[in-house]
Amino acid sequence: MSRVSFPETETDVPLTRMRAGERRELILDAAMRVFGDHGYVGTTTAEIARAAAVSQPYVVRMFGTKEKLFVEVLHRALDTLLAAFRAALAEESEVPVSRRIGLAYVGLAAHRGLLLSLMHAFVLGGDAGVGPVAREGFLRVYSFLRDEAGFTVDESQNFLSGGMLINTMIGLRMTDEFDRDPSARELLTAAFPEKLDLMRSLTIPVSDPPSPSARDSLA
Repeated sequence: MSRVSFPETETDVPLTRMRAGERRELILDAAMRVFGDHGYVGTTTAEIARAAAVSQPYVVRMFGTKEKLFVEVLHRALDTLLAAFRAALAEESEVPVSRRIGLAYVGLAAHRGLLLSLMHAFVLGGDAGVGPVAREGFLRVYSFLRDEAGFTVDESQNFLSGGMLINTMIGLRMTDEFDRDPSARELLTAAFPEKLDLMRSLTIPVSDPPSPSARDSLA
């Protein structure tokens, strides 16, 4: 599957009757999808603009740089994740807390780009702009598990390890191998016993090789 094609002409006209906050959310939604699909380095502000059906200058005017936009996406993803965890924690259920929070995490895969945007951020520790934000966000999740959910250190470590495995399998498109490879089927079934249908329904676009001109100065 190649990248989704978008119209050649971008316009801000569909947004003229939207409030600034709504416009911002629209662009952040698009940015999360594109960053999740193609990564931080592999994404340009022009691609995000096409996904949001606005002009590239409009994106730059609102967010400044690709780095600032990615940081906004990272904050948004973390806020969404922690809100889902807190909702699961607040449920009155006989299901163990760890299971409820785990199911909430897997359910976030339905938000295209959210988990993969986080994964892309978590491998950018050496980036001066993204690294500190990613570390702070990861520790926010750990603090939630320890201080709010009441996990032990070992339970927190196991939960975070499982989350990284889930992200890796999503990024690898491991579900592509479900019907072909018994090992892939076994691993996916073990990791997603209650959300396997959801995971198999997700499709991450395969990126075409970028053209030399695609990596613009705002990249």
